Amino acid sequence: MSLLIGDIVTTAALTVPGAVAATLGPDQLTFRELDAAAGRTANALAGLGVSRGDTVLWCVTPTLRSVEVFVACARLGAVFAPVNPGLPVAERDRVRAYVDPRLVVSDVDFTDPVRPPSVLDGGAAGFAPVPLDDREPHILYLTSGSTGAPKGALVSHRASWLRAAPGGGTFTSGLRGDGGVVCTFPLYHYGGWHYVMEAWQHRTAVHLVRRADAADMIDVVQRRRAAALYCIPAVWERLLDPEHRRADLRSLRHADTGTSSVAGDLVERIKARLPGTTTTILYGSTEAGRMAALHDWDLARKPGSVGRPATPNALWLDHDGEVCTSGPALMNGYLGADPLDGVYRSGDVGRFDDEGYLYLTGRTREVIRTGGESVGPAEVEHALRGLPGVLDVAVVGVADPRWGEIVCAVVVVPPGGEAPTVTAVREHVNGRLASFKVPRRVAVVPAIPRTPATGQIQRTRLRGLIQPA
Repeated sequence: MSLLIGDIVTTAALTVPGAVAATLGPDQLTFRELDAAAGRTANALAGLGVSRGDTVLWCVTPTLRSVEVFVACARLGAVFAPVNPGLPVAERDRVRAYVDPRLVVSDVDFTDPVRPPSVLDGGAAGFAPVPLDDREPHILYLTSGSTGAPKGALVSHRASWLRAAPGGGTFTSGLRGDGGVVCTFPLYHYGGWHYVMEAWQHRTAVHLVRRADAADMIDVVQRRRAAALYCIPAVWERLLDPEHRRADLRSLRHADTGTSSVAGDLVERIKARLPGTTTTILYGSTEAGRMAALHDWDLARKPGSVGRPATPNALWLDHDGEVCTSGPALMNGYLGADPLDGVYRSGDVGRFDDEGYLYLTGRTREVIRTGGESVGPAEVEHALRGLPGVLDVAVVGVADPRWGEIVCAVVVVPPGGEAPTVTAVREHVNGRLASFKVPRRVAVVPAIPRTPATGQIQRTRLRGLIQPA
């Protein structure tokens, strides 16, 4: 049996054709409508020269067209590469050069010309299926490496299908209720497309939001009577603000969180605000999908844990305590790099207790994981060059209960000098960094520790010099 992403919608259109597949604000698509629209879009893409193995770079502000193009690419055997339209133009150009796509579709500027989304209008109905191998990649997720250069994880049909399958995704006990899933992640992020595919595997709707603010999330829960909601801790904080205590969220049955360890008091506040919901803490990555899960029945018994290893992958710690995983849900590899050797090394350090529950204790790599995004310190350091009143600067991630880690600019100032404020730092890098890469904290140290021979920043030592906030 082939596990193809396009077939998820084909099957849903046959079995529940009138059920809602996706919504954004007042707009919606049924599975029947999505199936037909994806077929027309696939024909339009083919007419533009896109075929099996080609890459389509999609850089478009929130729209339901995204799900049509996603399915169309999957049916063609093309690789769908969603890109953050909020990136600075120079960074979008850098991503384009790295991806080297057959077609770029965008409603924001690049240096070189691009095609607008309207280029896909008018495709013929009745797309003829293309024979595909489910081990081929269907999507390219862009993130940052340690240098800040684009780094793309190629994920196959089979891996995505297994990640999102009932029992293999977030909602391991199945979705209770017909209200669908609220997707709070943007559709250039792995988390966004995971929840799209998981909702469709359950043959229910995914409800998209234009941005993950409290007003938009409350509106979609109330408008659609949504059953499930996953938010990273920082987004839950927005929703749990006392300002929104009267919002009607009674339709929710699942209130999940994660990406890394989660503060116990956040879980308690979710339970107090949404009694009767189940909460699962998920730990995973773009490269491997779900890696561990702490289920509702273990929350009080295992505070601070991210749970037990999750199927279908294996999970273990190497001799240095780094979390490693292997299995059928892993990515194929990074674009432009050697294929994965069957093991993904997460960069997270952890420990298991005597019952096999995983606790995360630190990081081995330079890459900062903040709010589900990856940030390369070197890129931020480059943008901080020339910051007035600063003799030296380095960037590290520091633990934060809301974001997992936050980007911290560590500076050396002249004797008697004052450190720049966070506002001054933000103004200095404005237009050069995506918003999630901008430092949220500034710390001062006497000197940046560096290796004697090469002058490389010793980030582990540096983190030890930073005073608690």
